[in-house]
Amino acid sequence: MKLQLLILILVSQVALVAGQIFLKHGMNKTNEVRKPRAAIAGNLAAGIVLLTVWFFLWLGLFQKLALSYVYPFEGLSPLLLVIGACLILKERLTVRAWMGVVLIAAGTVLVGMS
Repeated sequence: MKLQLLILILVSQVALVAGQIFLKHGMNKTNEVRKPRAAIAGNLAAGIVLLTVWFFLWLGLFQKLALSYVYPFEGLSPLLLVIGACLILKERLTVRAWMGVVLIAAGTVLVGMS
């Protein structure tokens, strides 16, 4: 596989995770007493744009690569999402949840190596 395709796979997963984090951040703002409409709209718009980028990158990858190769990389998104949620949204996970994320990521690596 070409390095460019691997980079596109990783970019697509980062776009997916970033889009979800922006949507969550925007929705968190709706719970505030003083609802900053511009911040909510900005976060939701950024999330929608990033998820749209992910969607079209994903379609392009399906065109170039076998589904059985591309799809296991979806296993990276839980790992990236948990890391992003912890760093950006200040969420905390239990040890059990971290173990689950590590198992998913390990499975992704094993499938990707085959």
